[in-house]
Amino acid sequence: MRALPNTISLARADVPSLARAGSSATLTYSDPTSEGTFGALVALISTGSGPVAADPESLSVLALADRLAGTDIPVLINGPTGTGKEVLSRFIHDRSQRREKPFIAINCAAIPEAMLEALLFGHQKGAFTGANAAGEGFFRAADGGTLLLDEIAEMPLPLQAKLLRALQEGEVVPVGATTPVKVDVRIIACANRNLPLEVEEGRFRADLFYRLNVFPMALSALRERPADIVPLAFAMLLRHAPKGQQAPWISDGAIAMLKQHGWPGNIRELENVMRRALVLAGNAKSIGTEHIVFDRPARLVEREAEVTSVDADIDIAPGAKLAKVVQLSEARAIMDTLDACGGRRAEAARQLGISERTLRYRLASFREAGLAVGAGR
Repeated sequence: MRALPNTISLARADVPSLARAGSSATLTYSDPTSEGTFGALVALISTGSGPVAADPESLSVLALADRLAGTDIPVLINGPTGTGKEVLSRFIHDRSQRREKPFIAINCAAIPEAMLEALLFGHQKGAFTGANAAGEGFFRAADGGTLLLDEIAEMPLPLQAKLLRALQEGEVVPVGATTPVKVDVRIIACANRNLPLEVEEGRFRADLFYRLNVFPMALSALRERPADIVPLAFAMLLRHAPKGQQAPWISDGAIAMLKQHGWPGNIRELENVMRRALVLAGNAKSIGTEHIVFDRPARLVEREAEVTSVDADIDIAPGAKLAKVVQLSEARAIMDTLDACGGRRAEAARQLGISERTLRYRLASFREAGLAVGAGR
């Protein structure tokens, strides 16, 4: 049988296998019409060339992204954490005329507020304590290319105004400087929260939102695009299988388990599951149901405590570890303060002596830990 042009070929005539041209990665299949074989084929075609997608919704997003790549307009990508927003951003960059220039991704939530301005716009030597040399900043480093601003909703309001000016004027003013510097950067912003709601509640500038929202895109949770699960699972196997070894097949039973799972952690959780399966399968040629172990959300409170809400009285058992005592005490203090402030987070953060941004992180961590903190918090 002749090879599929420039993509996939039969690895051996006597063993039905799929292999990517120019790569040692192979997958042996038994039923050419099965869902697993189709998923493996999609994974092999996509490996190393961009997003892995088979679901109609995902394919339509990629088609739109391909059209957007030919423009320089800002793009705002919304979607839950772990759904592939950065991968989609890189896809847009790689298909654009800026592909030979830098693609720089920064997470606005991962950088301390005091450092974010200098890291974005650069700084002059001596502009602040510890600035022993000048820094160009991410905007100038990405000149001619693409700058991805992930978790844009976490950017402090004062810095949002400076970002807006940089986008409108095409120039940045380094910290400690008085003269602006011209930059040519395409901006892609990502958010995992409802930005219109953030604007309505005064946590995000409306003018910046409209500046970024020239062309909004949305990535759904993995459970809402089930046809992507199997191709992504095979892609993870190909990515993490030991070099020189053939990646194992995914059995029909294991595929059924993967498709029935809710995937609260989206693609990141799927990657964890498949890496775990590779370890458990060892040298086996197939990954079975016994190798599929799903993530369990971390709990601040063990099941024996039977505590599901921090609004209830929390009794700390004798002998509890200090970390647990601190976590529970912090949760109780935050909830009590929020109640006293009528749910107003800005006021609660002020009384607690923390930033509103930090308060939002604490509340999110409580929710992820399975503690009920109330819909309005």
